[in-house]
Amino acid sequence: MAHFILGSMSSAAKVSCEFVLSPSAAKLRLLKKLRCTLRYEKNAWASGAAMVAGVDEVGRGSLFGPVVAAAVILDRSYRVRGLRDSKLLLPERRELLAPRIREHAIAWAVAAVDAARIDQINIYQASRLAMRDAVMRLQPAADHLLIDAMRLDCELPQRAIIHGDALSASIAAASILAKVERDRIMCEWDAVFPEYGLASHKGYSTPQHLAALEQYGPTPLHRQSFAPVWSTTAEQVVFEFEEPLSYL
Repeated sequence: MAHFILGSMSSAAKVSCEFVLSPSAAKLRLLKKLRCTLRYEKNAWASGAAMVAGVDEVGRGSLFGPVVAAAVILDRSYRVRGLRDSKLLLPERRELLAPRIREHAIAWAVAAVDAARIDQINIYQASRLAMRDAVMRLQPAADHLLIDAMRLDCELPQRAIIHGDALSASIAAASILAKVERDRIMCEWDAVFPEYGLASHKGYSTPQHLAALEQYGPTPLHRQSFAPVWSTTAEQVVFEFEEPLSYL
């Protein structure tokens, strides 16, 4: 009997080990359970705020190109259906929602900080800078900020919300606009650097991207301060552009 119990426990342990989720998979599972609502916006409106902006960034973990941020002030009288964290939406769905957000929002803005600046000040500070720039571009201006897990260097009343892009409709809208804009940028750069497959992985650390880095070396738009980039043994690719290129 003892042998049978031990054998059963061993089998159970094996099954448990086989289904251990990676940190990213576990996070996605958590995000899918969260409800994206206007609860935080309503609290801000109730406190007297009129122009409540959701703010988010995309591209912090990418090895290539800019970090992109967006800020969105939703119209409280119009509901854009289907808003949720951009990571949980298929690309086709994001492309459908983005123009709806831009059309019906009171105000929206997008800003980016390039790879060179990221290397100078680090990705965390670059993300905050991009988000602040997006907020400053809003017309009309925001009078209250809802931000995904950060605080910004500005005097506006603000609330940092953990998993904000999965909980706040305004932050989710910003997440979608930032993601769509950054994906567009990556597809444009894919035509310049086709060897790296940027259109498919958007600059993130996939096996395809890492293999290309080892084979061709980093481009001038790779983030040189990121370990998979600076640790590659291949020489950096040097390109000459006839005209300056801009992100936005």
